[in-house]
Parts: sequence; structure tokens; C-alpha cells
Amino acid sequence: MLSKTILAVITVVGGLGTVAGTAEAKEYRVAMVNRSTDGPMAFAPGYLRIAPGDTVRFVAQDKGHNAESIAQMLPAGAAPFKGRIDEEIVVRFTVPGVYGYKCLPHTAMGMIGLIQVGKPANLTAATAQAAKLPPFAARRMATYLKQVR
Repeated sequence: MLSKTILAVITVVGGLGTVAGTAEAKEYRVAMVNRSTDGPMAFAPGYLRIAPGDTVRFVAQDKGHNAESIAQMLPAGAAPFKGRIDEEIVVRFTVPGVYGYKCLPHTAMGMIGLIQVGKPANLTAATAQAAKLPPFAARRMATYLKQVR
């Protein structure tokens, strides 16, 4: 389910605002589920590539889940996010890089995900941090990190 929002870029010249161009921001949906094609306790999709300015709607399709950023797997300058259990959260991603996130109660069971926003500026640091996750989560994250380009 994608919805589009038109953003206008305004350039101020001599006190007058002019439209310099437009870009489309998209909204993506990530479901928090008990089972997906990636296995049990997962986000669907587990890996997502988006553009800066796009938003992701994390939807608690199955009960007992949340979505929150993994502090050490964020690009420099990016704001952390944390949703409550069983609640939808919408996050706008503006800083390029890779963002690791998890379901707090199910991290050890591998319920993690990865969002690539534009260029993967922090890929090396995120990869090093992924190795410190619980074993099943680390293996799943490694498969997502291999998809980053």
C-alpha cells in the first residue's frame, strides 16, 4: 500500500518564494507479524530500500510486537524511534544511511529489520553492530545487510 505526498521545494530569492522543483515522497508499509517468508517473528518486508524523505508505517498485524530503532545502527544525526507494543508507528527517514530496528520483546528470536535510506553511509558501523545482536537476530540481519547497495 503506497500513498504519495507531493513536497514542494521552496527557494527564497530577494524575499520572494519560488517553486524550484517537486519530489514525490512515498509511504511504505512494514507489517509486524508472527510469521513471514523470512520465518517466525519477523517484519514484512525485513529489508526495505527507500529515498530520503520517505516514510514507513510499521503496522502491528499480529499482537505483541513493536518497532524501535537499534541505537548503534543509525546514521549520525538520525533521530531514534520507538513504538509501543501493538501500536502503529509512522517514521519519516531524512538522513541517508542504514537503520537497524527491532521488536523489543522478540529481538532474541530474530525479529529485526533493516531500512536503507539513499546511500548507506554508515554500513561499516552497522555491520559491526549487527554482529553483536543475539545469534538468530545477527544471522537474519546479516542476510539483510548483504542486500545493501
